[in-house]
Formats: sequence, C-alpha cells, structure tokens
Amino acid sequence: MAVHSAVVHATVHVPQERQSVSAVEDRFRAGSPGIPMSRGVLRHMYGLAQRTVAPPEEQPSDLAVHAARSLLEESGTPARKVDLLLYAGILADMEEPATAHVVAAKLGVDCPVFDLKNACNGVLNALEVADAFVRTGQYRRVLITSAEVSTRESRWNVTDPDEVLAALPSLSTGDMGSAVLVSASTRPGILGSRFFANSWGWQAATLPNPYANHRTMGRLEIDSARLVASFDGMPAKVRGAVRELGVDVEDFDLVCVHQPSVPFTRVACDWVGVDPSRILSTFPAHGNVATNTIPLQLATALHSDRLHPGDLVGMFGFASGASAGVVICRW
Repeated sequence: MAVHSAVVHATVHVPQERQSVSAVEDRFRAGSPGIPMSRGVLRHMYGLAQRTVAPPEEQPSDLAVHAARSLLEESGTPARKVDLLLYAGILADMEEPATAHVVAAKLGVDCPVFDLKNACNGVLNALEVADAFVRTGQYRRVLITSAEVSTRESRWNVTDPDEVLAALPSLSTGDMGSAVLVSASTRPGILGSRFFANSWGWQAATLPNPYANHRTMGRLEIDSARLVASFDGMPAKVRGAVRELGVDVEDFDLVCVHQPSVPFTRVACDWVGVDPSRILSTFPAHGNVATNTIPLQLATALHSDRLHPGDLVGMFGFASGASAGVVICRW
C-alpha cells in the first residue's frame, strides 16, 4: 500500500504584548532624533497597525515549544509518537547545538532532530522535507517548529538618512512561535511542492552572523526594491508549477501567501494569480512574523472555520535569497 503524507494540524503561539504602530514610530524618533519621520508612515508604507512582542526572557525555543505543546494537545498526539522534530526559524537560541535540540528537550520529545533554514521559506521547505521522509517510510510523524523574535532586531538608532529605507522594514516585524504536524496517511494529503531560487539576489535582505563579524551583531538591512527585483522570473515558474501539479488557482479552498507587508501581499497575490480578497490578512495585526506567516494563516483559518477536511490548500512562499515555493495539500 502506498504511503502518503498529510498535514494533520497547525498552531501558533501569539505573545500577549502588542506594540502599536504609533508606539513604534515614537520609539524610533526618540532613538533617531536627527531623522525626520512623519506620523503614520509605517501604516502608509507597510499597512501595519500593531505588532506582537515576546517577553524579553523568552527565547525562540520557548515560543516554538508553546506552539508545539498546543499542537500536540489539540491533535491528541503524545510526545512519544513524534518520530522527527525540525526547527525552521530564522532566529535561533544559539549557533551550536541546533535549536531543535533545545525545543525537543523543553518539549520532552525523544527523537532525532535538526534545524532547517531558508529565510522566510523555512517552514515551507520543512514541509517538503517532511513529505519526502514520510512517503519514503523514514518517519511516520514529523513535527515542524519555528519561532521568531524579530522585534529585537528593530533598528531604533539611525544616524544616516541614507540608511532609513533599509532600516524601516525592521520596525514592521513581529514575534511568534508556530508548529505544524505532518503524518503518514492512507490518502494523499501533501499533493506536491516545487521550489525555485535566484541566489544572485541574496544581498537584498541581510542579517549578518555575529560570529562572522568579530562577535558584533550585524544590522538587519532590507532593500525592498532590490528584494522584489530578485524574484525576477519566479512568479511565472510558480504559476507553471501549480499547473504542472494539475491544479488551477481557482480550485483552492484556501490560499496562503507570505505576508511581509500589505503591499507585498498584494504583489504576491498578483504573482500567484489570486484575488487578494481570498487571502486571510494577518500582517496588520501581527507584523511580519517571517517563517510563522503560513502557519499563522492555517491556524487562523482553522479557528475561523475557513478550513475543513478535504479542502484544497495552496501555500506560496517568497523569501529573501531569493527563493520561491509552493506546497499544495488536501486538508
């Protein structure tokens, strides 16, 4: 009998603290007194209303564990039944060992683990990996975890006006943890995935490793125009991949796209060929939660009765590097 993989459940852990867009702007003005900032600029440029902020004592592993615990409880999955744990966040507790070990230890999971990283597409790539492992019989249940504490990389102190545009995206990030469970199934669940890369565009969005820079934390810099340009040719490849997998975008009951801002969400919808009204908008109330964006949309759809067994789901990721990918599944 053929073994298939299926996405069983998705959850997120949303920190209780919120930082309003006006509070973000006020703090930036206080830290960068020589840089003029008009009120409402972040809402106008990015569509931000507020962002989620994790407690200062919590690490990425803590947020991931909060989400994973909820997932195991809600799905009725004992921790001992997890065969592989992946951590797919951009930010990590430490360079060594893999943050997946820290998550597993806090969660009480006794199984193989490893980290998987590809900017904001980490979770989508983890779904691709989990699907392959399950279908080949290597593992039956794969727990994908992720977390970001990106608000800690916000650039409050800017002295050079030429750096403002590269610094502003760091003010629109949000903190969150997420978890997705992939399990063996007798019916087709994950129907296929395709990924593409334009690696020549890697310099458009960077956060240098402190260990590669004499232990000095690098600054998050994003050239938004250059980043969009780095996706050259990918939209057509993504749309072609959907057709290759035997699906039309109109067939999807739920479409999830990466949401680093409201304007980029509209651009991504145009690239995919889907009306923006079909997307569950998550950015304005949470900020750019990076790798957690797709799980957040899945969890939101589940809790708002927008996702049901048998629904066809299309998940589309566009991440710095640049990379693009699509994962299609039957819920």
